[in-house]
Amino acid sequence: MTPIRLALVDDQALVRAGFRMVLDAQPDMRVVAEAADGHEALAVLDATSADVVLMDIRMPRLDGVAATEQLCRRPDAPRVIVLTTFDLDEYAHAALRAGASGFLLKDAGPEELLSAIRSVHAGDSVIAPSTTRRLIEHFADQLGTPPSSAAPDPAADPRLAQLTARETEVLVAVARGLTNAEISAQLHLAEATVKTHIGRILSKCQLRDRVQMVLLAYESGLVEVRPQS
Repeated sequence: MTPIRLALVDDQALVRAGFRMVLDAQPDMRVVAEAADGHEALAVLDATSADVVLMDIRMPRLDGVAATEQLCRRPDAPRVIVLTTFDLDEYAHAALRAGASGFLLKDAGPEELLSAIRSVHAGDSVIAPSTTRRLIEHFADQLGTPPSSAAPDPAADPRLAQLTARETEVLVAVARGLTNAEISAQLHLAEATVKTHIGRILSKCQLRDRVQMVLLAYESGLVEVRPQS
């Protein structure tokens, strides 16, 4: 098995050391690069290939959002997991839009961290359903809320116009934070069929993963954002 090549980007050396200790202990992972800020990360990743980058948000010189955006423009760019304290960090949404494949709380346990890395490397996202719900609530004001009297119009975004009625239903369910099993039960579909619909949505809308599905649904107005109480 070829190990997953990892890059750690964080301005705190102790944080990087802690991650490295956990990651290098895994037979299927290897830390190949470290950087203390976005500028250093871009330079290091010019010389060293990585599959997945663990990217801090708040760093000197060049923050994680700008570094992620520049990194994801590169051909064969590594996938990026944004590290955030969430409640204090309001840049997570911007980082996802910049191309990150998801975000992970810095206080996540080792198993959650390892699972997230493997999922992202396999092409999935690291937005857990419960975290998706919290993300949408947290960024409700930034995303904006369509007028309550206006029904969401799938044709408002050309990408949505390509979807069938069933695919639109699945997209809405994903945006609301439902798991594949929950979507299966709600729409009376086999779980394998749900996965097929998700794959078609990703392909038709040219989206990378579940994270971008959520962002598309909310930013297009297909799903209404409820203001925080």
